[in-house]
Amino acid sequence: MTDSTSPRLIMFHKQKTSARTRFLLQAEGTVCGFDPLPPLAQLMETDEDSKVALHPGALTHAAEQRLGLPTGSLEAMGDFHVRVDVAGGPLSIFLAGFTMEDPPFDAAKATGARFIDLPEARMLPPTELQLLRLAYEYLLGG
Repeated sequence: MTDSTSPRLIMFHKQKTSARTRFLLQAEGTVCGFDPLPPLAQLMETDEDSKVALHPGALTHAAEQRLGLPTGSLEAMGDFHVRVDVAGGPLSIFLAGFTMEDPPFDAAKATGARFIDLPEARMLPPTELQLLRLAYEYLLGG
């Protein structure tokens, strides 16, 4: 378990032939790897003036290790960065896509995770639904 302001990583797989997009739902019931957002978390307005530039590379590497996948199995979407307001300060949310042709179902299952389509995300907290909407819009290019 990370602290409440540790950055999170939303992981997805987009099928190259059909463009079907699925998100990795963690065993903890969150799409924010690897810990759920605190209960009162809320999206923040875009902060273009932020002097601190974070890079999701360390997060993707840690996720690959946790899932037992080789280096390069996750590719960070470097320009996707959303900030969420939580007690203790803002936290960053990044997005990364699996690079293999098919989703790594076995690796996900081994950690208690599974891939879900967007309609299956209805049970998530409102802030996570907002994050998925932003991620999906980003992936659609709009």
